[in-house]
Amino acid sequence: MYELLKRLTDVVCSTVGLVVLSPVFLLIALLLKIQNNGPVLFRQERIGLGGKPFTIYKFRTMSSVVEDEGPQLIARSDEAYSTPLECFLRSHHLDELPQLWNVLRGDMSLVGPRPERKYFIDKIMEHTDRYELIYRMRPGLTSEATLYNGYTDTMEKMLRRLEMDISYLERRSLWLDFKIAMKTLVCMVSGKNF
Repeated sequence: MYELLKRLTDVVCSTVGLVVLSPVFLLIALLLKIQNNGPVLFRQERIGLGGKPFTIYKFRTMSSVVEDEGPQLIARSDEAYSTPLECFLRSHHLDELPQLWNVLRGDMSLVGPRPERKYFIDKIMEHTDRYELIYRMRPGLTSEATLYNGYTDTMEKMLRRLEMDISYLERRSLWLDFKIAMKTLVCMVSGKNF
């Protein structure tokens, strides 16, 4: 019943979000296009439910040269690699808005562990075999680990995030999802970094 209600909530909320926020999408896309610093959307393969890959969508907030030397744990969104607009979008998590499409498609959920790339999953699994537990859940737009562990810029933080996501798996409920979603919304509106 939880899974059914969660999916129904995801479909309703993502549909409403895509419709209501369509002017915001249009404005951001227009501003990114005008600055002519690369494509508007960023696409990347991530691993989701059941260990299956999917394409995640974001508004692009960094130069394509950022990963010339290989995958980075977090994207360097600073003046050397991003315009002021791109830094603003990333710092306020507005670059994540296109993931509402991923939620509607069923690739993701509103709440769940953040989706990771296979490259970093392999690195994590050199330290623990517990990552496969994450495959039992759809990845989410937000999670407890996102709120309380922030961006994972070290392996230590990636392993801590994994344990927090496994804890969420063991305790998940619609009420917990609601609390996480509301806390995320409050952080975004207040401008608090997470």
